[in-house]
Amino acid sequence: MPVEDLGFRRAAPALAVFAAVRLLGLAVLAAWGAAVGSSPHTLLSARWDSLWYARIAAEGYGYEVVLPNGDVHSNLAFFPLLPWLERLVAAPTGLSYGSAGLVVSVVAGLAAAWGVFAVADLLHGRRAGVYAAGVWAALPVGVVQSMAYSESLFTAMAAWALYGALRGRWLTAGLLAAGAGLTRPVGAAVVAAVWVAAVLAHRRGERSWRMAAGMLLAPMGAAAYVLWVGARTGDGLLGYLDVQGGWGNGFDGGWAFARFIGAKLASSAFLAGVGLIAGVVLVLWLYALCVRQRQPAALLVYCGIVVALALCASGYFGSKPRLLLPAFPLLLPAAVALARWRTGRAVAVLGAVALASAVYGAFWLNGSGPP
Repeated sequence: MPVEDLGFRRAAPALAVFAAVRLLGLAVLAAWGAAVGSSPHTLLSARWDSLWYARIAAEGYGYEVVLPNGDVHSNLAFFPLLPWLERLVAAPTGLSYGSAGLVVSVVAGLAAAWGVFAVADLLHGRRAGVYAAGVWAALPVGVVQSMAYSESLFTAMAAWALYGALRGRWLTAGLLAAGAGLTRPVGAAVVAAVWVAAVLAHRRGERSWRMAAGMLLAPMGAAAYVLWVGARTGDGLLGYLDVQGGWGNGFDGGWAFARFIGAKLASSAFLAGVGLIAGVVLVLWLYALCVRQRQPAALLVYCGIVVALALCASGYFGSKPRLLLPAFPLLLPAAVALARWRTGRAVAVLGAVALASAVYGAFWLNGSGPP
């Protein structure tokens, strides 16, 4: 399909804003690294989960670490699409797998920004779409979009799958939902969104083999990987859940997170606990605004599942802001509000937020970093 058919020229301002925000973040990270003697390249491509993805690309699955308490961290917890793409990029270029992961993230980040723009443009117009892409880039943990992580890749798949579902392009939506399911566990949210959109279209009288095929394709990626893990571990359908359990991950309705916040409030980290409560309230308020904005049901279902899985998971509490990165529909009310302002005022606000995000990202990566 020609690039023009996907609205490249229409999306160009949004892509430029996204690129500018991310380049600002990288520039601040480079300056910070020069001041403290850290390597931005290492922080972005060879720390935390990046190392797990690179090892899968290099050696395949089967690596695990046994902790002193007996927990097993298996690389089967990481879905395969990003390592596959790292291999694809590294083979002809000679890049390390971590560096190849950065290339994938750059391309995926632009594709994700384009998809966020496309959804916002479809619903609220071009101006709102440009600001949506900019706000997504300027999130406090937006630096993850520039890391050899899977968030940008997943968001690209999810955004374009949602766009396809909203436009009735069912084969595209189904294929991209399957790709999202090969990228992260939360791919289930994309599958549910495509199914909801298809059911509603069916009720409106739409009938086509493409719709049925898209619905069948949507869960194939996640199902294939989960079944493969079950066969490999010998634990059947529960095999992947057991792998995640070894990492301390599970779904408990938010009880463990509530206890974590309570412990903060009862300790010297009281202000951190208050900040966490404020963050949760903000996310829930934004979702309420999405409902009041009457976003399409597919977006509300997708975003609701992403938020629920992020906030109600039982482990890795520091990961929750990162896990919320794909929940871009939460940002549409802010994008619409910015679009109503004068350009100078809106750009100034977005620029200030982007600078704060860049400074925080550099501080975060040079400190605890994303778990």
